[in-house]
Amino acid sequence: MDRLEKVAYTLLGFVCAVYLIVMLAGLIAAFPWGIIGLIAIAGIGLLMIKVIRERVANTEDNYYSKNVDQ
Repeated sequence: MDRLEKVAYTLLGFVCAVYLIVMLAGLIAAFPWGIIGLIAIAGIGLLMIKVIRERVANTEDNYYSKNVDQ
């Protein structure tokens, strides 16, 4: 991964974090109906954590990504 790609991922991560914080603040401000959005965000977040955890733990994928040319 080159330097330009790292900068791009950093900027995208920053924008994503700010957007998520603003969205959560808006959902809290609209409390009675905003709880539905908070539950949806929590569900998506849990699924993302599950996918990342499975990807990190999968030794077969790690082997093929390091040793097999495409």
